[in-house]
Amino acid sequence: MKVILLGYMASGKSFIGKILAKNLQLPFIDLDDYIEEKENLTIPQIFANKGEIYFRTIENKYLKELLANNDNYVLSLGGGTPCYANNMDIIRKTDNTTSFYLKASIKTIVNRLQGEKEQRPLVAELKNEDLLEFVAKHIFERNNYYSMAAHTINIDNKEGEVIAEEINSLL
Repeated sequence: MKVILLGYMASGKSFIGKILAKNLQLPFIDLDDYIEEKENLTIPQIFANKGEIYFRTIENKYLKELLANNDNYVLSLGGGTPCYANNMDIIRKTDNTTSFYLKASIKTIVNRLQGEKEQRPLVAELKNEDLLEFVAKHIFERNNYYSMAAHTINIDNKEGEVIAEEINSLL
């Protein structure tokens, strides 16, 4: 089985994914890490040197590559992955695959992002006072895509292990 975790940046996809993968005794793959390995560049370097359109194109390519193999794993997507190309359709149509939207409140996301903006190309240049409006607008725009996941898990005020158990109970 392929377990796909999606949601906005800083919603805990990689953190929860690692816990879940350990509990399920499956490999964990972070799509951004996979892209960095394949491209031999960091995500910020790809955005800076080649632009977002290039990034979204290869993101789609590598997502298809991962979903085409028959391995079982837990995969965390980038925050924008579900919103581009036909990525959600591909995920939904892939056999033996279940997707989970890790839904966090705007307040939770903003609190988490304030300490790690420099690693996030989309928000790295924003002042903290502009972050709330940016995140609220972005989540509003992306919610239709995120809602296409098979399951939605509210992650606010929950420990990682509890969220992983909640996901496991739905598999």
